[in-house]
Amino acid sequence: MKISELSESIKTGSLDQKFGELYGKEEVAAQRKRYGDLLENALKLYGDQEVMIFSAPGRTEVGGNHTDHQLGSVLAASLNLDCIAAVIPTKEPIVRYSAKGFEVDPVDLNDLTIHKEEKNSTEALIRGVAAGLVKRGYHCGGFEAFAESDVIAGGGMSSSAAFEVLIGTIQNSLYNEDKVSAPEIAKIGQYAENEYFMKPSGLLDQMACSVGSFAAIDFADPENPVVEKVPFDPADYGYALVLTDVKASHADLSDEYGLIPTEMKHVASVLGKKVLGQTSAEELISHVKEIRETCGDRAFLRSYHYVNETRRAKAEAAALKDKNINEFLKLVRESGHSSYMYLQNINVPGETMKQPIAVALALSEAVIGENGAYRVHGGGFAGTIQAFVKKEQVQKYIETLENAFGKGCCYILRIRNVGGTRIA
Repeated sequence: MKISELSESIKTGSLDQKFGELYGKEEVAAQRKRYGDLLENALKLYGDQEVMIFSAPGRTEVGGNHTDHQLGSVLAASLNLDCIAAVIPTKEPIVRYSAKGFEVDPVDLNDLTIHKEEKNSTEALIRGVAAGLVKRGYHCGGFEAFAESDVIAGGGMSSSAAFEVLIGTIQNSLYNEDKVSAPEIAKIGQYAENEYFMKPSGLLDQMACSVGSFAAIDFADPENPVVEKVPFDPADYGYALVLTDVKASHADLSDEYGLIPTEMKHVASVLGKKVLGQTSAEELISHVKEIRETCGDRAFLRSYHYVNETRRAKAEAAALKDKNINEFLKLVRESGHSSYMYLQNINVPGETMKQPIAVALALSEAVIGENGAYRVHGGGFAGTIQAFVKKEQVQKYIETLENAFGKGCCYILRIRNVGGTRIA
């Protein structure tokens, strides 16, 4: 369908059912306008050509803070905030990607080698996803795309993973007859981020964005992670899921994130292992003297967080299956405390004047107490915090957080049951 035809079709409600499924019925009108604006921009940029629309969601991590890169367990979900793109296939193997607010250089897929000068760039991810597909025996090809995203960049919702899944989903649909599975797209995205974007990361972000829904994921076998969907809607228990943007991007903190898996792996090596997923709390504690002398105290504390957090993620999933909301919320609070005390990803090391995550957590404690849960969200140091807030407390909670971080800093989120997908 041509851009003009699809635009008119959206105005008459052709995608209303899909919008309702992805974003909630109350958001249908807003999404009509959003997708209409996307196509209008694509029309101006490319002319009235045959077009497809794709979407990939951001993610929320509920349990398992920094456990995936040690082959542990997590509890995560796709969100109703997403990255969308109007896409036009091309015969030449070049990806021309434009997005609201910034431009990207064309990426020639004839060259799938790693470009060191593309470190931390969008171009690196486009090239890396294509290379990952080819490495696994799939195909890649060129396209033109105009995209728009409401996934907060540097906000702990994994905007980079959403982008990787978006590009993988586009390549899958255009050139692979949708034969690449959602877990494979996730692994290809991680490959692009690790090797081409040059950021060490686990597989949690990409898997949560690609698979969709609320899911417990065990990464013990990294090539074949076990994904179990766990039906859960906070609203069923009288809670809202609220993310607060503390207005401090973590986009330039890659080195701080990289130190977490590096230190954990250093500890694992002292124990004769590659990753902490191959050890236990008892083994860690019994070697505390050697670990402190070889790796330092922070490395031990971060590893202590890991061995308890990976078990906690499994316990959270079990509590949800048992519909034990109080146990689940208690575990989420414990996870937040462990991240603060042991993982130490709340404040940027050495920073005393600016500690926005810590302030947001303190305000959450003041409003919520034990009547809900709150914790750092995602990688930490900056970005967002997550809270499960009783519906009758939501207004007070948002007012309190907005007083510190400004109007519009809070997002009431929905769990999305679909990962990367073609919309039309």
